[in-house]
Amino acid sequence: MSKNKLNLKLPPGAIEHINETDHCHGIDTPERKGSTGTGGPLEEQALESLLQCVRDLDLDDNQRRRMEVFLVQRQQIGELNTDDFEKLGELGAGNGGVVNKERHKPSGLIMARKLIHLEVKPAVWNQIIRELKVLHECNSPFIVGFYGAFYSEGEISICMEYMDGGSLDLLLKQAIRIPETVLANISSTVLKGLAYLREKHQIIHRDVKPSNILVNSRGEVKICDFGVSGQLIDSMANTFVGTRSYMSPERLNGDHYSVASDIWSLGLSLVEMAIGMYPIPPPDPVVLAKMLCCRTPSSANTATPSPTSRSPRSAGVPGQSRPMAIFELLDYIVNEPPPQLPKDYFTPEFVDIVQRCLKKNPSERADLVALMNHSWIKRAEVENVDIAGWVKRTLNLNPTTPIVKPNTNNT
Repeated sequence: MSKNKLNLKLPPGAIEHINETDHCHGIDTPERKGSTGTGGPLEEQALESLLQCVRDLDLDDNQRRRMEVFLVQRQQIGELNTDDFEKLGELGAGNGGVVNKERHKPSGLIMARKLIHLEVKPAVWNQIIRELKVLHECNSPFIVGFYGAFYSEGEISICMEYMDGGSLDLLLKQAIRIPETVLANISSTVLKGLAYLREKHQIIHRDVKPSNILVNSRGEVKICDFGVSGQLIDSMANTFVGTRSYMSPERLNGDHYSVASDIWSLGLSLVEMAIGMYPIPPPDPVVLAKMLCCRTPSSANTATPSPTSRSPRSAGVPGQSRPMAIFELLDYIVNEPPPQLPKDYFTPEFVDIVQRCLKKNPSERADLVALMNHSWIKRAEVENVDIAGWVKRTLNLNPTTPIVKPNTNNT
């Protein structure tokens, strides 16, 4: 079994020689790794270089401190292998793989370990290693942390930071709908993550959707499954049904696409999480009014629907439009008007930012800078929104915590 420069064990015949640039990357190349793999001089230099890169990012003190702790932990863990893991449970499955909650026995850390079964030609490994390298290089508080990857018995294991709140699609099933103030805070973080990927690594996410936005009980929001998902899942000839439903019209048409396609996906995800169901085709107006009846315009920012309410995401809601076949759905996205938020139940700023995201023509969509400077996002950044409390309440861990705390910093 051979290794590449990420210490990823590869099957015989895999391509190993990859051009790499080491500036601020922290890749454990043989030339930089200490002889024991537990803190040699060159490895310490690489860690210090990474920590300096984190210090140069525009982060608050808590974000910077947590990133520094994560990077030190990753450096201390060293090489990963399957014998070092103890499975604690399954977190989810899909896109040809399964994600488990596992304990890394030598360090005691809890990780999310994604196992993807692969039978690919050796030539495909070149791109797979490149994309795993991108994961290793992404050191941002807005991106789920990457501990490493290894190949064993026909499977790639991708070991990621464990987010105990889970993904937003799973939380949505519990919450029925996500309050607007929470969505604004989430959107701010997602936009920062997309901007980081674009500015620091010249890549776009390509798969923005609720299941790829994770939260934890500390209130952190992070995006996952970018880049690497493309080649790994493409190599399995996956049908992409779930992913395609969030794709922009230009991608579905096979046209050139850019980061504007991620903006469309974010806008569509926001509508879904705000009303509690995937918005294409549009829900019956009477049904939608009943779904949102507990949320008046004056309480749109803070109301949390009762967990006992029937989820509009479930099948069989009276009056709901019939499910579309996948080809009908894709045709609708390309040829019909984009979804909109009902103006009577959400703030004008929220309605406006969604409209700016869901322009059919990508050249008319707001870009990352415009969205990050939008009044809806700016307000979220100064409001003291308790994401941790919302996560705990949704998971029935702390049901009495308010969404918006009094802002004691204001004079």
